[in-house]
Amino acid sequence: MRPGPYERHRELLDDVVGALAAGECRRPFTEATGQDAADAGMRSTRTAGKVFRSLLGRPFVLGQPGALGQVRTESSPYGVALAIAYPRCDPAELVAAAGRAAAGWRAAGTYERAGLAVEILRRLNTRSHELALAVHHTTGQPLHAAFRAAGPRAQDRALEAVAQALAESERVPADLRWESAERGGRPLALRGTCTLVPRGVSLLVGCPDFPLWNGYPALFAGLVTGNPVVVAPHPRSVLPLAITVLVARQVLAEAGHDPNVVTLAVAEPERRVHRRLATDPAVRIVDFTGSARFADWLERHARQAAVFANRTGLNTVVVDSTDDYRGLVRGLALSSCLCSGTVRTTPQNILVPERGFPTDEGHRTLRDLGADLGDAVDRLLGHPARAARVLGAITADEVRDALAEAARYGPVLHASGPVVHPGQTPADLRSPLLVRLRACDEPIYTREWPGLVSFLVGTESTSHSLALLRRTMARHGALHASVHSTDPLVLAAAETAALDAGVHLVENLDDLPADPSSARADLPGAGAHFITGRFRVVRSRRHAPATAPVPAAPDRPTVAARSPAATVALLDV
Repeated sequence: MRPGPYERHRELLDDVVGALAAGECRRPFTEATGQDAADAGMRSTRTAGKVFRSLLGRPFVLGQPGALGQVRTESSPYGVALAIAYPRCDPAELVAAAGRAAAGWRAAGTYERAGLAVEILRRLNTRSHELALAVHHTTGQPLHAAFRAAGPRAQDRALEAVAQALAESERVPADLRWESAERGGRPLALRGTCTLVPRGVSLLVGCPDFPLWNGYPALFAGLVTGNPVVVAPHPRSVLPLAITVLVARQVLAEAGHDPNVVTLAVAEPERRVHRRLATDPAVRIVDFTGSARFADWLERHARQAAVFANRTGLNTVVVDSTDDYRGLVRGLALSSCLCSGTVRTTPQNILVPERGFPTDEGHRTLRDLGADLGDAVDRLLGHPARAARVLGAITADEVRDALAEAARYGPVLHASGPVVHPGQTPADLRSPLLVRLRACDEPIYTREWPGLVSFLVGTESTSHSLALLRRTMARHGALHASVHSTDPLVLAAAETAALDAGVHLVENLDDLPADPSSARADLPGAGAHFITGRFRVVRSRRHAPATAPVPAAPDRPTVAARSPAATVALLDV
């Protein structure tokens, strides 16, 4: 007899849950694949390319209810004709279908849901190169960056969300037993049960630049906690999430569940399907990573739902001092260029005292830093092939408009210009823009600027920089903040400011990667509420018969840590 989905993946889940409890990081999909081999395979594989091309110019069949026609919303910045026709379904019908699927999905129980979630991830893992091509041609990311954002690393990120949802669910006891004092002082035996009740239909609003990296934690946390999920991709990058939904529906159907536990909502931008779904009274959870403006709109208008909004906001760097000036400059140049300024660590505001700052190469002024940073960008992008690997192609007119507008607000320290892609002539590559501002120009640098726009902001002192860091990020959000200082007191003050703003902080890291943390470290909401906010605990209580023995609690699979080697081996079972 074939074991159930949880039993098939039990050891893997136990290992990841144990690692989370110990504060460790497990990356079984990445480790099983081997990152070097995966990158080489991304460049050479033909199978994934054939599968990807087989999707182009055809209807994308999902078999969903409420179909009203077809819609094509994507175009590749690299000149490939995508022309994929997705089903345009009535949003109300999708929500209703998800609601009908909810009871059966809740009845499946946490363990079966977690096992099926891992099965979905394993299937997605076999299509990692295809998903990378989908991300490459819809977001403009360089191919190797697309593989990191859509392949094993993204799947590991999702797996951590699955494990955390399982762990949080296990914290709730299934059976309750206690005694209560009755009138007259005699003890009264009581029994009860605890049941996890999902909130209801969940909406995942996709982002245009990192649809899988940002979307997977919410999708899989919602599924494991028992909530059907309607996935609404950004119109510019539908395909990566469409493939994900297709795989999930296949796994669900094969296991005997209603595939409408996961559905895809695609429509033309002018139909504003995200807003219509977010305010549907039956939608009880909304997940979004992206602009602070839309996140604010969701929190104001989606009052019927629990909103988990992760704002891209104003990533900020505070420069106080450094013992590796060249490393600091190289790191800022690279992070300003990566994926055309769309990664989670792209700095928008670089705060530096007007008087300059001490370094291992002597005192440096703002003028010095601006000139050196511009030179570092030019060196980095000086070779066309390397520039194409770093930058990626621009897909949105708002990025081009922002580059033109921001250049009018202050002295331009590094102008943005076109960069020729050596193999893809249609691709629009641009170098980053760096503009000098003063601290009083707050209305400019507290706007959220898309893409390749950075500001070098002169402040009165490092204390002033930290005050700006705290105030601007608390008001406008951010994904990451960074501080460079050789003074332990400054580092402690920066950590306090980041805690006050609720933003992840990195200290004195010049070579910060685009994906610097594991899933658990930067889940939206940055904590257990990202999971526990997706369900309620409902308790029932009753008298325990005095003569009847109290039954044991229902048998639950135990969580026991396993070795990383065993975890990796399980992926090949």
